[in-house]
Amino acid sequence: MRAIQVTEHGRPEVLALIDVATPEAGGGQLLVDIAAAGLNYIDTYQRSGSYPIETPFILGQEGAGTVRSVGPGVDGFSVGDRVAWKNCLGSYAETVAIPAAEAVPVPDGVEDEVAAAAMLQGLTAQYLATSTYPIQGGDWVVVHAAAGGVGHLLTQIVKLRGGHVLATTSTSEKAALATAAGADRVVTYDEMIDAAMEVTGGVGVAAVYDGVGASTFDDSLAALRIRGTMALFGAASGPVPPLDPQRLNSGGGLFLTRPSLVHYTRDRDELIGRTDEVFGWIADGSLRVQVGHRYPLAEAARAHTDLEARKTTAKSLLIP
Repeated sequence: MRAIQVTEHGRPEVLALIDVATPEAGGGQLLVDIAAAGLNYIDTYQRSGSYPIETPFILGQEGAGTVRSVGPGVDGFSVGDRVAWKNCLGSYAETVAIPAAEAVPVPDGVEDEVAAAAMLQGLTAQYLATSTYPIQGGDWVVVHAAAGGVGHLLTQIVKLRGGHVLATTSTSEKAALATAAGADRVVTYDEMIDAAMEVTGGVGVAAVYDGVGASTFDDSLAALRIRGTMALFGAASGPVPPLDPQRLNSGGGLFLTRPSLVHYTRDRDELIGRTDEVFGWIADGSLRVQVGHRYPLAEAARAHTDLEARKTTAKSLLIP
């Protein structure tokens, strides 16, 4: 089979298309023919060595496809089932062996590409808006990078729960996408603090959902109301420097959290509960998953270059 392998950490050019033996389904595993693999920032961190993984390795965490074979000790899955997953290294390939415990059934009414696009980013948006800071009716919140994969879905979920979205984007094209997702107001990053105070009558927003990191962190804290929540779930612009906790006190008893999807899908029941809700919203039309870019598997390096240059919108996929 063909796969994208990292033999040394570095820039996108280290991504190499190679031929490797097709894996087999071991105990507790499913062998899946991949229809689409998701492109995520964590992939760039693993490629560059920011999140070090021993080389060589096949990149990619997320995807969807059809079960080719079922390994020993697996119940509940059959050959031909459509499944999706969010945390199985080796997904930049034509075939992958995944733990059955990570596989989620894809229901009728949800296409493979949409399922692949919805796993990491859809589940992230879901837990942010329902658990990290549960949106209450009438809440004003900031969604940074609202035209991106998580931001586009998070904007829609906030609206489903009766909240108001102040969205940030960097271009007019991205602003249009955020507006189409339901954002109540869309501004540039530099305009965010003034806009947050304007829409809340000077009180500040209930929460900021920030996957950008270093370049937005200070303004995000400044935009919060007393006892507001700062949910820092990513670092697309770089890591945030160390913080004196006294700053949270002086800002109004603020709450700062650095959540991760692994902490919100701690067992099978939680994983299935969250995916059922996301896939249910997709199937009934409440949640629109937009695939902004599709790249052939062989063009993984170009996909990473575009993602890191913030040239992409919504979700990007690799197609084997």
